Amino acid sequence: MYAVFAMALLLVYLVLAGQYESWYRPASVILAVPIALIGPVAVLTALKIDNNLYTQIGIVLLIALSAKNAILIVEFARELRAEGKPIAEAAVEAARARFRPILMTSFAFILGVLPLVLAKGAGANARASIGITVFSGMIASTCLAVLLVPSFFVIVQRFEEWLGGRRAPAAVAQPQSPAGSA
Repeated sequence: MYAVFAMALLLVYLVLAGQYESWYRPASVILAVPIALIGPVAVLTALKIDNNLYTQIGIVLLIALSAKNAILIVEFARELRAEGKPIAEAAVEAARARFRPILMTSFAFILGVLPLVLAKGAGANARASIGITVFSGMIASTCLAVLLVPSFFVIVQRFEEWLGGRRAPAAVAQPQSPAGSA
């Protein structure tokens, strides 16, 4: 399970690093992904459901969906920051502006996998494994990530700007030529 999770997380990170053209900016999205695993770990442990192939497929799907929710907030906050807003204000405004779209897509997905959770008959165990994993993970991701992703953005953005300030070369003073020389 951990190998699948680590490989999927690495793939998401590399794709985001290419998209953002930065090694630091994807960190605020990647930090939100493990939060989505709180739900499946708690529910699958409580229900004593085995970690099988369908559970792992659900975890990969959960990584993509929780990253999508975080990307909605981070991308809007980056745009606001580029417009000159302070980091914290940009993060709060982005979370506020993207709250409704995140809730709408998350609840649509949660209700869409409800038949898998309630599956009966042949193959019900396989459908229930993937359904419970994604159902509980999306609830955890939706509830927690909306609160924590703005904080992650603020921390990562401040670090990146601090690091960028340290790396900026100092202005080299050009020697003045004597006034009388030609």
